[in-house]
Amino acid sequence: MALSHEMSGIVSLIMSVGVFSGMQFYRHQLASSGPLTILGGGLGSVLFLFILTAVGNIEISVFGKGYQTSLFPEIVSCLVLALIASGRVHGVCITTCFLFSLTTLYYVNRISHKTYGHHGASAAAVNPSAQSSHKKKNK
Repeated sequence: MALSHEMSGIVSLIMSVGVFSGMQFYRHQLASSGPLTILGGGLGSVLFLFILTAVGNIEISVFGKGYQTSLFPEIVSCLVLALIASGRVHGVCITTCFLFSLTTLYYVNRISHKTYGHHGASAAAVNPSAQSSHKKKNK
C-alpha cells in the first residue's frame, strides 16, 4: 500500500531522526575501527536519503504534484546535514558518507527517470508519431 506524500514525508522525517539518534548513540563504537567507520558513513548516506525523501515529499504536499526537488538548495542542503551528522561520529565518516550519498543520489535519479520520465527526452521518445514521421523523411 502506497503512502500519500504527506505521510511519506512524515515517516521519512521520523526515520531520519531515528538514524541520526542511532548514529549519535553509537558514535564511539562506530569510530572504534575502520570497518565500523565506513558503516558510519553508510548510515550517513541512509540519513541523507531519508532527509531528501522527507523534504521532497513535504515540498510536493505544499507546492503540488508538479514540483521537483532541485540540486540547489534541496539536495545540497540535505547532503550538508548528512555530512554534519556523519562528522559528529568520525572525520572519515564524512568522506564515506559523501561517496555513498553521491552513489545513492545517482540511483535515486535513475529510478526517478524510469518511473516519472525525464524532461530531456528526445521528441521520438516522448511522441511516437514524431519517430514515424522522422523515418518517413529518411526514405
